[in-house]
Amino acid sequence: MAENLTIKPMTPAIGAEIFDVDLASPDIAAQIPQIRAALLEYGVIFFRDQELTQDEHIALARHFGDLEIHPATPKDQAKPEILRISHGPKSKGQENYWHSDVTWREKPSLGSILRALEVPETGGDTLFANMHLAYEGLSPKMKEFCEGLTAVHDVARVFARRLGKRPEELHEQYPPMTHPVIRTHPESGKRVIYVNTAFTSHIEGLSAEESRWLLDHLYKTAANPEIQCRFRWKAGSIAFWDNRICQHLAASDYFPERRIMERVTIAGDRPYF
Repeated sequence: MAENLTIKPMTPAIGAEIFDVDLASPDIAAQIPQIRAALLEYGVIFFRDQELTQDEHIALARHFGDLEIHPATPKDQAKPEILRISHGPKSKGQENYWHSDVTWREKPSLGSILRALEVPETGGDTLFANMHLAYEGLSPKMKEFCEGLTAVHDVARVFARRLGKRPEELHEQYPPMTHPVIRTHPESGKRVIYVNTAFTSHIEGLSAEESRWLLDHLYKTAANPEIQCRFRWKAGSIAFWDNRICQHLAASDYFPERRIMERVTIAGDRPYF
């Protein structure tokens, strides 16, 4: 029987640190149900002092589902499941806005496991926001208005420039996708605001001006400190977030220092109302 995990919540709203566990252990499978339960309860979970190889990182993620290959991963990379996110003197961080990952997919990710390889002495924290609590903070009339609305999510908004491709090229493989503005978490049943500044282009059925206004209003809900936690990285730290309920923001305040991370992402299901 697996020992119970030691869990310390980060804030009342979101996040918890898990102690006394070796994620590279050959016996980790026995603790996966507890880790998954903690992920569902806290939205994002953190581990310190984890010395995983790339293969162990991939193996850990496979316990939670099938893995995704990100289009930003070099085609000749030996382990395509690993997305390397590296910034330094010649590359300032570009993830410093509230977003959910890969919402441009038909089936956006369940979650991601991010491992810190090299981090600056200070700065480079990642912030997480609980978008269920953001939804709960809407007025009853606004909730009623948003129910049933759909929004379009477009990979080209971010990755056309980063990958040096025309939007039409990316759309051949990843056409824009329509998802509910308010989705239901498939495991907890919680209602969640599911639009984000990175990939959401517009809300269907509204004028361009109405869509911009409503999206701006919904985007700002993530900026409430009372629904957030903030994680200070060290080399060997790991964050595992539930992409179906979280948004996150990686502070880019460390430039020109180096910050090197590796991410493995678990495939999810199609969002529904």
